[in-house]
Amino acid sequence: MPLELPEIGDDSILARYGFLPQSKEYIKKLLKQNDITIEQLIEAPWLEDIRARGRIRLVESITHKGDIKSAEIIDLSTDIGKMTECLSFLYAMLIICASFDERLLGRWIEGESSRADYLLGVDNQNFMLIAKTYLSDIKEDIGENGVHIYWIPISDFIELCPKISGNYWRLINRSVIDGWVCMNPGVGETSMQRTSRLLKERIRENLNEMCIQRMEKMDDEFAALFSSSVERIVSLFSEQVREEMPMSATTRNEWPPCFELAVSELNQGINVNHTGRVFLAAMSRAMGFSQEETLAFFSNAPDYNVETSGYQINQIYEREYTPHGCSALKTGARCPVQKGDDALCDQEWMSHPLKYLRAKQRRRYNEDTNQNRDMGGEVGDKVANSS
Repeated sequence: MPLELPEIGDDSILARYGFLPQSKEYIKKLLKQNDITIEQLIEAPWLEDIRARGRIRLVESITHKGDIKSAEIIDLSTDIGKMTECLSFLYAMLIICASFDERLLGRWIEGESSRADYLLGVDNQNFMLIAKTYLSDIKEDIGENGVHIYWIPISDFIELCPKISGNYWRLINRSVIDGWVCMNPGVGETSMQRTSRLLKERIRENLNEMCIQRMEKMDDEFAALFSSSVERIVSLFSEQVREEMPMSATTRNEWPPCFELAVSELNQGINVNHTGRVFLAAMSRAMGFSQEETLAFFSNAPDYNVETSGYQINQIYEREYTPHGCSALKTGARCPVQKGDDALCDQEWMSHPLKYLRAKQRRRYNEDTNQNRDMGGEVGDKVANSS
């Protein structure tokens, strides 16, 4: 981010984009001018509309459901509209921070940054100003047909593009002139929307840093003020995770830890590296998941695109990729197990996740067989006794 942030004098912008670094002072001013304390923000009847808006925004971010365009229904031309939009963001963020749950935090940040991605992609009036908040610089060209094309410094692109999958985001596929990268339009997206996707990564980083700092300063007494709201959102998050988890003939407690890690991270909106993604798709095929079920695993990925992900998964299924072995997963930083964490993984012969899966399934088969045998013996004894 630039060392000196551009000045934003329009309160409507600060209210709509409450996550902006420049919005911090605006939020403080709103609280002071309206004599609002945190206790009042939580309990005061006259602030219920703000809390309701905050809860809606929170639920939409956590579940990744609902119309992201709902932000447009807030009338920011009025003081009450600006206060509602801005303080509802603060209220939602405080609830997330008070949970001290990094998984929940990651999910909320993904929802908020996706919302920002959408809003910036259609905000012709304020796009350049906000882009200069998150990029070291940006240039705009207007072609003969009136199409706006944006250029960003190569240093910004190199830093942010590895976090986004897809051929568009490889530097070799971009035009570079004198250290500037051209963000030309992509399939179904304008240059502004492509640049907004890059800004999303910087917004995600900034939001995470902001929330971590708040969590470090937040004591138990302050967090307790949000206990009931935290309990509700944590419960909702747990239910959402269970609903989104596709299952097959393989039970989840048989999944190898590396597979469980990839699924869990994607489900929380964490960006899994290339090794982890290929392994997840190949392992899913080997475990008997359909392509549709495998695609569902990726639905919460930060850079999820149904067409791109569907194509890549289809390639892995058609070519019958073999899942990575344990050594390759360790090299690719995709093995979460340390010595002593899992007795099965500690076995000398354990060299591949498929061996782990088969061992678990054999154990389940033997347990079921023994249980059926025992039940058969009990029935036989009862029949003999009754005779």
